[in-house]
Amino acid sequence: MRIDLHTHSTASDGTDTPAELVLGAAAAGLDVVALTDHDTSRGHAEAIRALPEGLTLVTGAELSCRTGGISLHMLAYLFDPEEPELLAERELVRDDRVPRAHAMIDRLRELGVPIGWEQVARIAGEGSVGRPHIASAMVELGVVETVSDAFTPEWLADGGRAYVEKHATDPFEAIRLVKAAGGVTVFAHPAASRRGPTMPDSVIADLAAAGLDGIEVDHMDHDPATRVRLRALAGELGLLTTGSSDYHGSRKTCVLGEYTTDPEVYGEITRRATGAFPVPGAGGHNRSLVGP
Repeated sequence: MRIDLHTHSTASDGTDTPAELVLGAAAAGLDVVALTDHDTSRGHAEAIRALPEGLTLVTGAELSCRTGGISLHMLAYLFDPEEPELLAERELVRDDRVPRAHAMIDRLRELGVPIGWEQVARIAGEGSVGRPHIASAMVELGVVETVSDAFTPEWLADGGRAYVEKHATDPFEAIRLVKAAGGVTVFAHPAASRRGPTMPDSVIADLAAAGLDGIEVDHMDHDPATRVRLRALAGELGLLTTGSSDYHGSRKTCVLGEYTTDPEVYGEITRRATGAFPVPGAGGHNRSLVGP
């Protein structure tokens, strides 16, 4: 089985619609794909309706977290999307995205970048506006060559000249909320140092003690030595290890299935989840299968 557990659609900052994403996943030879848009499950229904036979969808989200002044992302899988406490927290994070984007646009204009809200809103479309949309606008303006080039201290990286913090969930609280909603938690790209400061291993150990299920090891932002180190750390802490593409469509260079998750790990994730079930494809005639 080929399993990719981290992808994004136009429901957040990807460029493929949820329907395009699942069709692309099938065309890429995947057996399982997780849709994990930032702080939202809004794309799940469309993905399920378009899900082709032979592909299984894992519903999820990538939660924006912060502790000790450091940002991190928590992948949440197979939670009940209507559980009130987790839903309220996700909405709080999403609601802060628009004023934050306006503030970053203002900072960029102060730095001489002729960017405007209308341009960023057009790029974001119906998705939850975020830094990748602002970075795409900077590419359009010729300020940077690629989206990744905007995520530097000069521009939009954590702590960068145009960076503005948004509301983010404490990761220990995120684990509690996801568990209460029947879901499974995996720390996304924990050693992606090019994105900004990363968590020390001691904090990952504390997260594991608080109920973290796994860490994302095989990821484009982890070099081979980093993957070896993370795999050893996961073994010490009893954590699952996943691999995935972090696919964003044309916004990033990664492709669907570039990194994958071991089928045994996937099986353990599905065994631990009680909030929702993976959805098997049936030729685009699916209905959401939520809750036991």
